[in-house]
Amino acid sequence: MISISYFDVVKARDPAVKNNLEIILTYPGVHVLWFHKFGHFLYRKNRFVIARLISQIGRFFTGIEIHPGAQIGPGLFIDHGMGVVIGETAEVGKNVLLFHGVTLGGTGKDTGKRHPTVGDNVIIGAGAKILGPITIGDNAKVGANAVVLRDVPEGATVVGIPAEVTTKKEAQEKCSL
Repeated sequence: MISISYFDVVKARDPAVKNNLEIILTYPGVHVLWFHKFGHFLYRKNRFVIARLISQIGRFFTGIEIHPGAQIGPGLFIDHGMGVVIGETAEVGKNVLLFHGVTLGGTGKDTGKRHPTVGDNVIIGAGAKILGPITIGDNAKVGANAVVLRDVPEGATVVGIPAEVTTKKEAQEKCSL
């Protein structure tokens, strides 16, 4: 299996990046994934407290909180990540793009699987809140500040509070108001 490097992901998603040194020094979305990888390893070994400590250190340095129990697929890019929260039972697919302020959280009403499952090649706009054990289908798009409380079909675009599936034309009209 071919592994996608953090550098390749950033270069593919962010036209502003100049070189690998810039990524190493200035991309908190990459830094937090390094913390998560180590914390997730410890979490799987039932070292829950130290795993949580690692995730909290990552949060302190990056402003991004990923629970060590969350399952993160390859190619995740967190752009301008301040305020991103990914809960314990969240599952994030391959090649997902998250902008700042995104929450993949719970509602407080569920037990067991409490957080969203995000498919492959999904884009989630700034400030979007995806809550509960719902599924965001492959190739879907979630508009900025949307509050998603129900499953999103594959390839759909959702906008609004609460989020509703929309056509491209409807989304443009809502954004231009």
